[in-house]
Amino acid sequence: MNSKLLTRAIRLATLAAVAAPVSVFAGGFSLNEQSASAMGVANAGAVANPENATTVFFNPAGMSQLKGTNLSFGAAVLDIDAEAKSARGTNQLGQPISGGRGGDIADMAVLPNLYLTHEINESIDVGFGIHAPYGLAADYDDDFVGRFFADETELTALSFTPAISVNNGQGLSMGLGLNVLYVEGKLTKFLDNSGRNFGAPNGSFAPGEGYVDIEGDDIGVTFQVGFLYELNDRTQFGLKAQTGTEVDLKGDAKFSNLAVVTPAGTPMPPGPGVSVPLNSTEPAKVPLAIPESITAGVRHRLTDDVTVLAGATYSRWSRFESLDIYGTDSSQPVTSQSPGGMPDQLTHTPEEWRNTWQLNVGGIWQATPAWALKAGYAWDESPVDQYVTARIPSSDRHWLTLGAQWNSGQSGWTVDAAVGTLLFTDDPQVSDKSYELTSAGTIPKATDPNSSYEGEYELEAWSAAVQISKAF
Repeated sequence: MNSKLLTRAIRLATLAAVAAPVSVFAGGFSLNEQSASAMGVANAGAVANPENATTVFFNPAGMSQLKGTNLSFGAAVLDIDAEAKSARGTNQLGQPISGGRGGDIADMAVLPNLYLTHEINESIDVGFGIHAPYGLAADYDDDFVGRFFADETELTALSFTPAISVNNGQGLSMGLGLNVLYVEGKLTKFLDNSGRNFGAPNGSFAPGEGYVDIEGDDIGVTFQVGFLYELNDRTQFGLKAQTGTEVDLKGDAKFSNLAVVTPAGTPMPPGPGVSVPLNSTEPAKVPLAIPESITAGVRHRLTDDVTVLAGATYSRWSRFESLDIYGTDSSQPVTSQSPGGMPDQLTHTPEEWRNTWQLNVGGIWQATPAWALKAGYAWDESPVDQYVTARIPSSDRHWLTLGAQWNSGQSGWTVDAAVGTLLFTDDPQVSDKSYELTSAGTIPKATDPNSSYEGEYELEAWSAAVQISKAF
């Protein structure tokens, strides 16, 4: 057998096996649970309400209104129940796939955070934060009927955020922050070998289903700038803008029982054009777009005991037009350079996300000098529009929250707790197919008219958070 040709066939075929829609990030992957104190009001007006050191994340300009040194730390628990009410799939031969609906695909997640600010002088404050701004997790049962399109999905991002703020002493502050993101992801699915022609010198065989496990990580940087303006002792406005970026999740794609067609010119059995089952590990890269966003908010004290807040966030998710996977064939010289930083674009999955709004309102009632009660509501749009996939089905949602804050008074210790629930407006309708670009390079088309997955999902979620803050 021509080993050079077979090596190239293995490398290209193994990475092309992830051509099925792999919308790891479907439904958006931003996390709201960055602070229990802000979560109590559904993050309403958080850019205009610097209660504690968590303002490092929401609006670095707010550090100018904190005195001395401030510490906040805590964690949130997020649990999403997502299960298919109906599910059906067909293989490469157009035959129904046996199996179940996949079970509850989302596990509980714990999201820690820590923030610190320090007043340098009357005009300058500095701060630092560690938090999880993005994340995603889903895992189907192994007998899921859509297993050729989705099995396990994980996305984890940890941000290290240094920040600085300055103020003019007349009610106007400006803050700058840097988000250093460490992002890692995992993507698995089963491989459909039903349409392959398998052969061997002593007859034919069928290797059953294959499996692919892709894992990678990268480091990226975004920037944020914030403004805070105190109109009077009762009303102030906040604004924060954050840049987007793109990270390249580089790692390995590990394939088991992969069907690879032997190339033309293969002199040895089983001969050219016949599939053979192989195991392989190949390099891979998946670019991931992180959107720009801008948030505006207002805080107004109606009375000495009642504060109302409102805010809005606009995110440019439309920069996530497609999910493309790149690989390299080390057996051949690099003759061209693709946008993915590797010579070969192996797959293309259209996403066509849309820009989204999140609108928030909330209120705080200072019931006693020590206790404050909070409530909030947010309308949260999903960026997923035309292409809804099995990776993480999503729809628009309502976010309802309640919170409580206890302040010990002179000691400087404060404890916040919050709970919230997500109510999804629609049951997502999933329709998965395999896609590729046309010869024009702009219009996606289905590569296999027989292979498909369709399902209807029921979604609900709840979250809870606790936070401890201290002013020194």
